[in-house]
Amino acid sequence: MERTKIAEKMERQRTMLEEIDRERFDFRDADQSRYKTGKGLTADIVTEISKLKNEPDWMLEHRLRSLDIYNRLPMPSWGPPLDELNMDEIVTYVKPDTSMKNDWNQVPGYIKNTFERLGIPQAERESLAGVGAQYDSEVVYHNIREELRKQGVIYTDMETAVREHEDMVRELFMKLVPPEDHKFVALHGAVWSGGSFVHVPEGVRLDIPLQSYFRLNAPGAGQFEHTLIVVEKGAGVHFIEGCSAPKYNVLNLHAGCVELYVREGATLRYSTIENWSRNMMNLNTKRALVEKNGTIEWISGTFGSHITMLYPSSILKGEGARSTFTGISFSGNGQNLDTGTKVVHAAPNTFSTIHSRSISKDGGVAVYRSAVDILPGAVGSKSSAVCESLMMDNASRADTIPVIDIRCDRSDVGHEAKIGRISDQAVFYLMTRGLTEEEAKAMIVRGFVEPVAKELPLEYAVEMNRLVSLELEGTIG
Repeated sequence: MERTKIAEKMERQRTMLEEIDRERFDFRDADQSRYKTGKGLTADIVTEISKLKNEPDWMLEHRLRSLDIYNRLPMPSWGPPLDELNMDEIVTYVKPDTSMKNDWNQVPGYIKNTFERLGIPQAERESLAGVGAQYDSEVVYHNIREELRKQGVIYTDMETAVREHEDMVRELFMKLVPPEDHKFVALHGAVWSGGSFVHVPEGVRLDIPLQSYFRLNAPGAGQFEHTLIVVEKGAGVHFIEGCSAPKYNVLNLHAGCVELYVREGATLRYSTIENWSRNMMNLNTKRALVEKNGTIEWISGTFGSHITMLYPSSILKGEGARSTFTGISFSGNGQNLDTGTKVVHAAPNTFSTIHSRSISKDGGVAVYRSAVDILPGAVGSKSSAVCESLMMDNASRADTIPVIDIRCDRSDVGHEAKIGRISDQAVFYLMTRGLTEEEAKAMIVRGFVEPVAKELPLEYAVEMNRLVSLELEGTIG
């Protein structure tokens, strides 16, 4: 009997997360970069990045001002500990050994193979209107369907946008998310590189999504892409963002920035599946400004990173503006995923819903934070937030930290939170129907994440479910 127990224990140990084959995401290429800045963060490095990109003077001024703000701002005094981060050991700019191509066949073989293994070209062929692929600090491939160009849709990398659409970029760049917001936004403003620029003209509604994919390959490096999307009056688009990185034994940093402008009557769905490696600190900032009768829809799946601090936020500026947030996070051994969202109701008759689900297992920490602000003039506004957390074992942790600030008594705000474990009764019921214990628990978890999966295009829903299965392997049963 005792020998049987020991054998079972050894089998479980062999299937713990650290031993699981994450080869599709954790494979790495040899470092074939054309150029890297030195480690650390100095005015010389910031100036060097700007000169390499041949940027206008105003952008260099913006970078140096952001650096000054970064040096003056303190580290966040809340959230997961960031003591492991040492900017003196981070390379802030890594240029791959290629320029941007719009023909997939012209992309260097090793980079092309990376994205083919991640399924990006296949996604482009089957379901996307346009694709951008970033490798380390630069976009290496970008293309958009000709019929969208004819409609006036702009979808390009940020460096090209700075040159070819300078007036629009200068007016909006880091105005919604200014460097003063917090230390890592200021860092982004100083060393940003790559990212996407989208402009959808008035009345144009895209039936198929656009996608950008970000791959960080270099060890000990940071990735700081900037995404700027403008959806004009009555227009609509679905933008999908995917992220991954191989696992190294040194810390990597991701501090991107997303600014979304949703004009009157426009609709923007912004979907993200982030599957960073266990050595990644993910300190991303995303914000949307929504005008009269406009709608922003956030779909967020967070996996993989060592530490994440991510809170997509919506400012409902115009009457009748709407925001919905649907998110899932999955935290395992050695992970502290601090996620959530913020909504500011700044106009009458605005509406927001928040539906967040988190799973923690094997000692992982999942923290949900939300902030709902109802400003004095937001008469008739409504907000509903539901947070649900599922802990797979006694070693894991789940916290819910909602903040509701109501300054208008003519509004309707509700919040609900649930934290629990998988029901033994539910597992038993499914086992009586022929499932193993592991299959029963996996089915329950997949049902738990279904509200997020159903909001994604089929191909990405399948991918998220595959990630969930991967995270569950060896930890249940």
